[in-house]
Amino acid sequence: MALTWLSIMYGYWILLSLYGFVLMGMDKRRARRKARRIPERRLFFVAAVGGAAGTWCGMKLWRHKTKHHSFTVGIPYLVAVHIIVLLLVTGVWVWGAAA
Repeated sequence: MALTWLSIMYGYWILLSLYGFVLMGMDKRRARRKARRIPERRLFFVAAVGGAAGTWCGMKLWRHKTKHHSFTVGIPYLVAVHIIVLLLVTGVWVWGAAA
């Protein structure tokens, strides 16, 4: 089975989501232990480049960054943007393949 551009894109999205999920868990653990934290900039960067879904799941599961307005509004916004982009790209790919 040959890798298509679409399957590579979905794989990228899934891997970054898993990475965002793990980062949220690591940061929560570090916060509890009063250890050096993961910068919020990095958490947002990972979310912005494709890991928003995992970051949001990590926020909900570990109840982490849920009192930060920038996270409670920004991360769901990024999830919505990523879903729209994925649907548009998938639609373009499917319509382009059908033509």
